[in-house]
Amino acid sequence: MAGKRLPTPLDEAALRDLALRHVARFATSRGKLLAYLNRKLRERGWGGERPADPETLADHFVDLHYIDDAGYAAMKSASLARRGYGARRVEEELRAAGIAQSDREQADAQTRRDAWSAADRFARRKRLGPYAVGPLDPRQREKAIAAFLRAGHDYALARRWVDAAPGQEMVEEE
Repeated sequence: MAGKRLPTPLDEAALRDLALRHVARFATSRGKLLAYLNRKLRERGWGGERPADPETLADHFVDLHYIDDAGYAAMKSASLARRGYGARRVEEELRAAGIAQSDREQADAQTRRDAWSAADRFARRKRLGPYAVGPLDPRQREKAIAAFLRAGHDYALARRWVDAAPGQEMVEEE
């Protein structure tokens, strides 16, 4: 380990600079910023005069509007819906990002509104149901339904899309 240099421990200024670079580069939530800062503290250690306080730093960034959990939740849910993911998958992603339930309300409403079009995108991307080349055998059908479920769609919607005949016009039920 002769050529390996240990990273310098963090202090208040270095921790703040890391946080600033992170929020400038990535759309992030308060929870994700905290996870990043805590990981950096574990990796590099702490050399500051006062104890490390990433919580206060993250709160300060929220106060400065560098971080907006509700906006992040809306952006992330729209992005996942465009990729064809359903409500359960979106909810899990937002929970993993540390988004509080109160900040997810707008995102949840948007996800419910976009459920049909997200399922359509998923079916189109996976070439299932109306986008399939031919009918599925029972084993392929079960795999297709499982893929819909993993993507976060409910069972009834998954069955409806998978059981559609190739080329069939799909109409959303009210």
